[in-house]
Amino acid sequence: MDPEWNDSQPIYRQIRDRVVAMILDGLLGEGDPLPSVRTVATDSRVNPLTVLKAYQQLADDGLVEKRRGLGMFVNKGARDLLLAGERKRFLEEQWPEILATIQRLGLAGQLLGAAPKPGEG
Repeated sequence: MDPEWNDSQPIYRQIRDRVVAMILDGLLGEGDPLPSVRTVATDSRVNPLTVLKAYQQLADDGLVEKRRGLGMFVNKGARDLLLAGERKRFLEEQWPEILATIQRLGLAGQLLGAAPKPGEG
């Protein structure tokens, strides 16, 4: 994990979001182990408790499970759960802003008519 952090959000939240992205992108699949707390802490140059807090949030959300002595593993259905939540959030929070911008700029008709057809440039 990249050790560069955004100051506008707590680091544990950014670590959580990076793991979520790895699950959504298919880099971590059902049953796969998460990188160890120590590995992430060392690579990211953060306190292990920060990583543990991020992982605990993932567990609280039902995305991963703790296996005593083995670490944390991605739960079955985690990607589907995340996709449903991300789609809902996009449609409720981001899409209205995007649609308003499209309408404000008068792009609605252009976007529908200007899209290249399959096989075209």
